Amino acid sequence: MRQLGANVVRIHLQVGKFMRGPVEPNLASLDQLGRLVKLAERERLYLDLTGLACYHKADVPTWYDALSEQARWDVQACFWEAVAARCAESPAIFCYDLMNEPILPGDKKETDWLAGEFAGSYFVQRISLDLAGRTQQQVARAWVDRLAKAIRSRDDHHLITVGVIPWVQFFPQAKPLFYSKEVAENLDFACVHFYPETGKIDQAITSLAAYHIGKPVVIEETFPLKCSADELDEFIEKSQATASGWIGFYWGKTPDECRQSNTLSEALTLAWLELFQKRANDLD
Repeated sequence: MRQLGANVVRIHLQVGKFMRGPVEPNLASLDQLGRLVKLAERERLYLDLTGLACYHKADVPTWYDALSEQARWDVQACFWEAVAARCAESPAIFCYDLMNEPILPGDKKETDWLAGEFAGSYFVQRISLDLAGRTQQQVARAWVDRLAKAIRSRDDHHLITVGVIPWVQFFPQAKPLFYSKEVAENLDFACVHFYPETGKIDQAITSLAAYHIGKPVVIEETFPLKCSADELDEFIEKSQATASGWIGFYWGKTPDECRQSNTLSEALTLAWLELFQKRANDLD
């Protein structure tokens, strides 16, 4: 990744691998994280540590899903306190991303903490199953503040954010939730995930502007999933008026290895990696 021109690497930490019980962090996993941090230091890379992942249902502890909302938040706070304690002194930490794409329920009570199955994985997670008379803003603010406090008890200087789905892109009347003035006080920069669609690049740029709330903006996920690499390049070019950085995907295969494959997925990945290298060279 360093050779490709990256300066930030996003790492997803699974809650089931880092918590042995409600108040017992997994020391072996924390040790492994410590080794990863040292590697990042040696390679002069920064880490975007995205936490609390439950991407694979089989790896989610039964005890975790059985907890009440507040007890679940307590486990999440314990997770982040342990991670922050291990990483606080490292210059290689770019940020702590509290959770990948958290969502909240609407008027009706939900029964499953996970939502939005995609190719067998669950990248979207609820932070509450029942608003119980509260507004979404009140719940989101309480959750962010709870986890930020846990991190700040161990690390008072590295950045805190949360990577969100830009619902404004799909529902024009929608407004940012986590990056509203009611919620975002303890988030250091806005972090959004954009997959522009063919023929809708300008629409994506308009949606992105809604997250310009007086804090830096990072596009933490992007990829030519719904558009061509040239259109994604156009999106990146136009988004520079709002965004300060872009993070994409790397699955462990170099561009040369992708060129040797005949699969569509490898072709898409190759197009992205070539675009990434071009953009990284332009920044140099």
